[in-house]
Amino acid sequence: GSRYPLGSRVTVQGVNFSIISRHATRVELRLYQDHDSPQPFQIIELDPETNRTYFVWHVFVEELPPGVFYTWRMDGPGNTSETGLRFDGAQDLLDPWARAVTDTGWNRRANVLGESRHSMRARVLAPEQHPPREPRRRTRYRGQEAIIYELHVGGFTRHPSSGVDPSRRGTFSGVIDKIPYLKSLGITHVELMPVMAFDSQHVPEQLEEMGLENFWGYSTHSFFSPHPHYCETPEKGTQLLEFRAMVDALHDAGIDVILDVVFNHTAEAGQDGTTINFKGIANDVFYHLDPADRRTYRDYTGCGNTVNCNNPVVSSFLVTCLEFWASEMDVDGFRFDLASVLARGE
Repeated sequence: GSRYPLGSRVTVQGVNFSIISRHATRVELRLYQDHDSPQPFQIIELDPETNRTYFVWHVFVEELPPGVFYTWRMDGPGNTSETGLRFDGAQDLLDPWARAVTDTGWNRRANVLGESRHSMRARVLAPEQHPPREPRRRTRYRGQEAIIYELHVGGFTRHPSSGVDPSRRGTFSGVIDKIPYLKSLGITHVELMPVMAFDSQHVPEQLEEMGLENFWGYSTHSFFSPHPHYCETPEKGTQLLEFRAMVDALHDAGIDVILDVVFNHTAEAGQDGTTINFKGIANDVFYHLDPADRRTYRDYTGCGNTVNCNNPVVSSFLVTCLEFWASEMDVDGFRFDLASVLARGE
């Protein structure tokens, strides 16, 4: 296998998988037939002598078709005040570089209580589900000319009064149906509240008991994947295609697209939070930890953790993420939630 690119990549010979973890001592790739398959159909344990280059673990699976789902498992040093590492060899981990994810079967509360090691899953996308795109000429409105309309994809067309077909309400496709309305307002941009995949179960316990979910989306776990619940057919791996169809339609109407991005914290919360991906892969790299007791997270966000944006691995991750949404998803700009965290050093 190859250490680049990170995530999964399909070739005519099979699929390459790659992920970063400096301190993991045992890594395995778990392959599932479908998003709700109870057990993997294959488990591949990586050899640190042949499947590791520097801090990157990688493996090439010959003749593996696209469309399969996968998770990682990593073992290594446990959580201590000196290391801050949180490896758990029994915990499924979601690939942070995945372009399409599903949360079928995810139970945050059970994971927090240690009753479940099940996680969300990434999907290996076929080339036609992630085709290259030609660069376009930007509209480039000057600042004083911009009229920005902030909207929430899940809520914008949710009510029957939107006039959108029920199957398309609360989706990227539903936004397309409302473009004539947006155009009539004379706006130049839409600013989409978080559309990167987030944990809809991340709410205070008392709200969870009331049956409520995280609506606004400021609880990201997969920064390269559109939120599956904003898609019509996420089980078919259409996340990128559906998002790009919305962007293209807005551009055709002369409306630019800004994304509200949440790089300051993740859905994993703090010491008593859950494990989805970063905590079990490289907790000491992705988060600010208290140097006096590295079991404790420095919380400058009010959400339990703070992303360690100045670490070179993390800053590369974030810049690559921005490049992906700008060049491949064709968005025109970003609004950074709690941007001061991006400049916070040790």
